[in-house]
Amino acid sequence: MISAAYINPAAFGDLTGINRTVWVWSHILADQKFISIFSMLFGAGIILFSESIEDKGYRPARFYYKRLFWLFTIGLIHGYVFWHGDILVPYAVCGALAFLFRRISPWALLAIGAIILTVPAFNYWIFGSSMTMWPPEAVEGLKSSWAPAQSTIDAEIASLQGGISDQLLWRIPETFKMETFVFLILLGWRILAMMMIGMALYRLEFITGALDRKTYAITAVITFILGFWLIIHGVKANFENGWTMEYSMFFGSLWNYIGSAFVAIGYISVVMLLLKIIKLGVLSSVGRLAFTNYLLTTILCGFIFYGHGLSKFGQVERWEQAIYTLGIWIFIMVFSAIWSRKFYYGPVEWLWRFLTYGNKPAFRK
Repeated sequence: MISAAYINPAAFGDLTGINRTVWVWSHILADQKFISIFSMLFGAGIILFSESIEDKGYRPARFYYKRLFWLFTIGLIHGYVFWHGDILVPYAVCGALAFLFRRISPWALLAIGAIILTVPAFNYWIFGSSMTMWPPEAVEGLKSSWAPAQSTIDAEIASLQGGISDQLLWRIPETFKMETFVFLILLGWRILAMMMIGMALYRLEFITGALDRKTYAITAVITFILGFWLIIHGVKANFENGWTMEYSMFFGSLWNYIGSAFVAIGYISVVMLLLKIIKLGVLSSVGRLAFTNYLLTTILCGFIFYGHGLSKFGQVERWEQAIYTLGIWIFIMVFSAIWSRKFYYGPVEWLWRFLTYGNKPAFRK
């Protein structure tokens, strides 16, 4: 769907019946939860990577920042050429900062992460509270991005259903906005905060699965109660306020912003608990190919939705999107399982490792 439909589901498409149900459940269960988990795992990975390099007798900074340089470079290509929602560039920038904090105590990391997480919430509260003092043209400009005119909607759909050059004319400025304005106001703070929390949870052995079942169970219950209460309250409040820009853009978005951090920790708790009971081999194969699968998803969805493929952009209702999502999940799980039987690394993971260390790691088993 058009980009405005992500923050304002009333901006485009049907939002009744099954479409409303799909949006509500995907918002409650998924939206912002998995980027939070990925950010925490990235933070844990900073310490894992550093410890691995130090165990070999080297200083980790040299290899770590080389690794981030290539992540940043691949992210630029991914964002400006393929998909404006790229997160690799923000991860590289935030990862460079988070690395500097890797040696401090886990409780300090948790505190710093929590403080950083509140910065966008404070920004949004200030924006929403001061809107009555804004110049009228500023308010109207914001409304036009919150609920675009039909001509703007048609232009976005035509661009992304068009050829490569049409797509790039739309994608390049959108990517630049995501990597500058959106990053500085919202995304960068969120990612950095969750990386800090991820480093803390690794240091506390929470992410490694070393704690007992009772700890994970209690954590899941507490975080789910807090997180889902906030998110569900936010859903109700946004619908009651009619998804107006004055409420939903700033105040209404904070419920999920905060609640999703709790739910993400709850999801990790459930996975750690499950790992003590059953094996999740298929999911571990997907995880080992995380970088490859991230870019593969862009390739698959680009072919399905953009003009160089099936041109489905702006044509698929929310309930149909859920089916596409399930299909892509199944494809990725099957692909990852088959690939992992024959190769040590995913193709992008292998390339990233080669660019970081300068030697060719074993590829085929």
